[in-house]
Order: sequence, then structure tokens, then C-alpha cells
Amino acid sequence: MVQQVTNGIKISVTSIFEGTSYRNYRLYYAFSYQVTIENQSNETVQLINRHWKIFDSLNTIEIVEGDGVIGKKPILKPLQKHTYKSNCFLNSPIGAMEGYYTMVNLNNSKSFKVLIPTFQLMVPNTSN
Repeated sequence: MVQQVTNGIKISVTSIFEGTSYRNYRLYYAFSYQVTIENQSNETVQLINRHWKIFDSLNTIEIVEGDGVIGKKPILKPLQKHTYKSNCFLNSPIGAMEGYYTMVNLNNSKSFKVLIPTFQLMVPNTSN
């Protein structure tokens, strides 16, 4: 598990290798990841957008941006948590993800970025 706190918002991430998949005669490595967002601040905040940078050992980079996370824009009061699970596919057995969430402080309407720490995506028993 990796963790990071930005502006009182703690992000914790774990990842799991789910197996391989063939699509269009090409092999992909499937990973799932679980993110917990914990509001350790004294303010009520809302997650508005996400920005992910996904890269693998073949130097493939994919940028994913969009509203909310898995179709939701959670509001977190102080000490509340929101956990969700998602997935990604890589072209190689080793990679990583990093990014940030754009959040809004609902008390003063100011937006801010919350960093998502870099976490590894690796098939078990694989070394780089």
C-alpha cells in the first residue's frame, strides 16, 4: 500500500494483478486497484475530476482524465472516507500509475489538487 497526504486529504492505494487477457489478438496484463480517500481536514470537500498517468515498461504512456471517480463525485465531511475499486490494462507485466484529483472546498468554493502517490503494477515474481 502507498499513501500520501495533500492539503489534509489522505490517499491510500493498493493494487492487484488480476491475470492476462487477449483482445484483438494482443496480450494485456489486467490490474485492479483500490483507492481510499480520507478527509483529515476540518473542511468539507468534493472530488470533481481525476487525472491519471499510466505507464508500463515498454514506455507506453496513457493519460486518463474525467469527471469524478467511477461515475461519482463524492462529498467528504471531516473524517469521512470514500473507497472505490477500478482497473487498468497494460501492454507489459510491469508498470505504474500516478496522478491527482481536483477537489473543491465546499466551505469557500476554492479548488485544489490532491496528489495520488505513484503505485506499482507488477505481475507477481516479475523483476524489473
